[in-house]
Amino acid sequence: MHQNTWARLCLLGILLLSYLPIAQAASIALQHAVSGQELNGQLWLSEDRSRSWTLAQAREQPFQPADGKTSVGGSPSHWWLRIDIDPRSQTHDWLLVVGAVTLHDLVFYLPDANGVYQPRPSGQTVAFTQGRDLNYRRPAVYLPKLDAPYSIYLRTYDPAGNSFPLKLWQSQDLENLRADENIGLGLIYGTILALLLYNLFVLISLRDWAYFWYVMATGSALIFIMSMSGHGFQYLWPNAPVPWYFDRVVVPSIWGLCASAFTQALLQTRRHVRLAHHVLTFGIVVYVLAIAIDGLGYRWLAAAMIGFLILTSIPAALIAAFIRWRQGFYPGLLYLIGYGFVLSSMVVLILRALGIVQPNDNTAYIFPLSVAFETILFSFALAYRIQLLKQEKSHALELANQEKSARLQLFAETQERLERAVAERTAELETANQRLRDSEEELKAVAFLDPLTQLPNRRYLLARADEAFAHAQRHLEPLAMLVIDLDNFKPINDEHGHDAGDMVLSTIAERMRRSVRHEDTLARLGGDEFAVLLSGDDAPQQAEELANRLLGTLANVMHYDNEELRVTPSIGLAWYPQHASNFDHLYRAADKALYRVKQQGRAGLAIAEQSSIQRPAVSYVDTLQAPKGLRD
Repeated sequence: MHQNTWARLCLLGILLLSYLPIAQAASIALQHAVSGQELNGQLWLSEDRSRSWTLAQAREQPFQPADGKTSVGGSPSHWWLRIDIDPRSQTHDWLLVVGAVTLHDLVFYLPDANGVYQPRPSGQTVAFTQGRDLNYRRPAVYLPKLDAPYSIYLRTYDPAGNSFPLKLWQSQDLENLRADENIGLGLIYGTILALLLYNLFVLISLRDWAYFWYVMATGSALIFIMSMSGHGFQYLWPNAPVPWYFDRVVVPSIWGLCASAFTQALLQTRRHVRLAHHVLTFGIVVYVLAIAIDGLGYRWLAAAMIGFLILTSIPAALIAAFIRWRQGFYPGLLYLIGYGFVLSSMVVLILRALGIVQPNDNTAYIFPLSVAFETILFSFALAYRIQLLKQEKSHALELANQEKSARLQLFAETQERLERAVAERTAELETANQRLRDSEEELKAVAFLDPLTQLPNRRYLLARADEAFAHAQRHLEPLAMLVIDLDNFKPINDEHGHDAGDMVLSTIAERMRRSVRHEDTLARLGGDEFAVLLSGDDAPQQAEELANRLLGTLANVMHYDNEELRVTPSIGLAWYPQHASNFDHLYRAADKALYRVKQQGRAGLAIAEQSSIQRPAVSYVDTLQAPKGLRD
C-alpha cells in the first residue's frame, strides 16, 4: 500500500509538471467571450536580426512568450509573431485585428484547407484595400474555417516604432466597434476642422502670421491624427501604399515645424524670449532635415531625430510660454495648458514607439483628445492676442508721429535680419546636404570598389547576389557563377615584384571587363581570384561560352620591362538551381569545381556536380582543358 501511494504521488507530480508548459502554450478557443479581448498574453515572439527568414525558417526558430508585450520599440529587426488557434468551437466569422495602424511592413501567414500557409501583405507598404479583408481602419483578416487547431504567423517590421496589439473579433462585434469609433473620432475631427475653418476666415481678414501658422499646425495635426487612427489611409489614399511624404515621420515633422513657428509668432519669442526663439528655430531646421532624411530612406534616423527634439524644442516652448505668462501675457498661460496636454500625449506616443509603454485602448485616444483641447485653447489665445494687438495699435497711434521714423528703421532692420537669417540657414542646409552627398559617394566608392582594378569587390558582389537571387526566385530564372583563379601569378610576383603583379591584375581585369556582358556582374574577390555572376534564361550557356573565351583571352602574353609575362585561368562554373539553392552554396560549388581544375592540371574549366538537395538527376563533371602549352 505504501509503495502504491508513492507511485500515485509521483504520477500526479509528473502530470502537473507536464501541464505547466501546455497551459502556457494553450490554443485560443474561438468562443464569444474571446471577442475583443487582448491576445498578447498568449502571443509568441521570435526576433529575426538578419531580416532574411522565410516562413519555413521562422517556424524552425524558438519562439518566446510575449507575456503581454505589445511593442518592441524602434527595432531594426523583423519580428515574427505566432498565435495558436483552436477553431473547434467556431460558430461565426472571426477576424484577427492588429491595433497598430501605422506599421510600415506587416505580413499575415494564414493556412488554407490543405495546411499550406499563404502570405497576406498588409501595413503601409501595400494599398489599404489590399491589406485587409474588412474596410476597417486597422489591419484585419478573416480567420480560416478549419476543423483542427492551427497557428497564425505574422511578420512585422518598422524601425520607427514596432507595435502589435492583437485582438480577435467576431465580425458583428467588430462592425459595432467600428461604428462607435467612427462617431467618437468623427466628433474630434469635426471639432478640429471647425476651429480650422473659423481661424482660416480670420486669417483671410487679418493676414496675421500667428493665424497662418495656427491654420497650418491645426491642418497638419488633423492629418496626423487621421494617419494615426488609420482613417487617412482608409479615405485619403485607399488604393495605393502610404506615400513616404504622408508616413509617421513626415506628417509629425510637418506638424512639429508648424507648431514651433506658431509658438514663435504667438509668444513673440524673437522679442521677449530670444534664447527660446533660437532653440525653436533649430528645431524647425531639424524637422526639415528629418523629412529629407526620411525621403532618402533612413526612416530610423529620421525618427530618432524627432525623438531628440523632446530634449530641445518642447522644453523651450514650455519655458517661453511660462516666461511670457509671468510677464503678464495671458495667452502664454493658455498656451502652457494646451501644449502641456499635447506634450503629455506626445510623451505617451513616443514611449509607445520606443516600447517603454505598451499600446492599449486607454492610450489610443489621448493624443486626438489633447489636440482637440489644444486647438480650442490656442484659438482663445489667438482671440485674446488680437485684443492685445488692438490695444497696442491704439497706443501706437498716439505715438505715431514721434516714433514713425524709428519704427520704419526698425522694420527695415528686422526684415534685413530675417532675410539674412533665411539666407544663412539656406546656405547651411545646402552645405550640409552637399557634405552628406559627398560622404555618401565616398563611402560607396570605398565600400564597393577594388582600388587596384577598379572592379566591384566582394562586398558589392554579395549585395548584388541578394538582388539577383530574389529576382531569379520570383521569375524562375537560372543564375550562373564563374570563379576564376590565375595560374602562375605568384611566381610573377616573386620574380618581378609587386608592380609587375599589379600590372598583370589590372590587365587581366580589363580583359575580363571587355569579355563580360553589361548586365553581368564581374568582381575581384581578392588576390588573383575573380568571379562573374550571370543572370537570364540562358545564364548557364552564356557562362560556359564566357569561360571558354576567357581561357583563350586571359592566356595572351603581357609585356613588362621587355619581359613577356603569361598567366592562365582556372575556372569553376556552377549555376542555380541545378547546383545550389542560395548564393553561399553556389559559390562553394563553383569553388570546388575550380579546385578540381587545379588538381587536374590547371588552365581549364570545370562544371560543378549537381547539389544533393535537388531532385534526383544524373551528376556530371565537364572539364574543358586549355591548350597543353598554356597549362602549368
